[in-house]
Amino acid sequence: MINVTKTFFPPIEEYNKQIKRAWDNQWLTNRGELVLELEEKLKQYLTVSNIIITTNGTIPLQIALKLLGNNGEIITTPFSYVAGTAAIVWQNSTPVFVDIHPEYLTIDETKIEAAITDKTTAILATHVFGNPCHVEAIENIAQKYNLKVIYDAAHCFGVKYKEQSIFDYGDVSTCSFHATKLFHTGEGGAMFTNDTNLRHQLFYSHNFGHNGPLAFHGLGINAKMSELQAAMGLAVLPYMETIIAGRKKVINYYNGYLDFSKLKALKIRENTHWNYSYYPVIFETEVQLLKVLQQLKEYKIMPRRYFYPALNTLHYVSSVPMPISESIASRIMCLPLYVDLSEEELKKISQIINTSIC
Repeated sequence: MINVTKTFFPPIEEYNKQIKRAWDNQWLTNRGELVLELEEKLKQYLTVSNIIITTNGTIPLQIALKLLGNNGEIITTPFSYVAGTAAIVWQNSTPVFVDIHPEYLTIDETKIEAAITDKTTAILATHVFGNPCHVEAIENIAQKYNLKVIYDAAHCFGVKYKEQSIFDYGDVSTCSFHATKLFHTGEGGAMFTNDTNLRHQLFYSHNFGHNGPLAFHGLGINAKMSELQAAMGLAVLPYMETIIAGRKKVINYYNGYLDFSKLKALKIRENTHWNYSYYPVIFETEVQLLKVLQQLKEYKIMPRRYFYPALNTLHYVSSVPMPISESIASRIMCLPLYVDLSEEELKKISQIINTSIC
């Protein structure tokens, strides 16, 4: 079976070597040696000045919304994974959807101002498939209306925009280190900010609010990464160049083998150093997509409909029409993408798609 993705497993002896350190230290959680080392190595790799690594990729969104959302209206995208919208509702805020750009698939910055009200407190935008939002326009809008900006950068490990880490943009950026991501710790995530005071709040918020063992800065929850998760990250990180190069090779094959007369690929924003995190294709109709999907499944090839359905159609949000997002969500599918897919397998996938479209 060929799945949409495949977790990268480092050599087990290298993972065991990191795990042994935790055993030798007799320390499994509460920011041990491995967590601290991983943070430092990630700062160097990502060229960022700060990072707080966490137990998963959703809880940074929840913390950021708790600190910056103020139970207000949060302008967000209807085309993303459900985590962002769910986090808004979970934190007793209200998602206000703005439709997406039809090519970049990120929130359409030209439509944001029309959605702002006196209840708006923040913008939560997703860099979809690692493709950056129009960060300059969003920053200008946020400054004009005194809004906070949170970026769901779950897909963005290693992405740079204008030679700068994408995690440097916004008041807070978040990332996922889930097993399906380029870089992973099994489960895990991170949050970033360049605001010293806000970083202090993010840090104590992810550790129950602690100020040392017997005092508290304020309210907090438990978002700490364990030593076992950090051990996986330390074992995976040395292979990142191999992982990215391998995925780029797969994408180049797709680009050469697929017939784009009836397919459309994701348009990467200018000045972006992309990370080859996903390979979405957009069909002309949902009927075409469903036919291709069925044909692929008959050969035990399992793509995935990222992201479907459009989030404005969820039953726990106010449903408002988002025509572009709803249309794209019905016609987009991510093809299998991982390092050890062979050229023969990629030819087969592409041929099935090409011959199934009518």
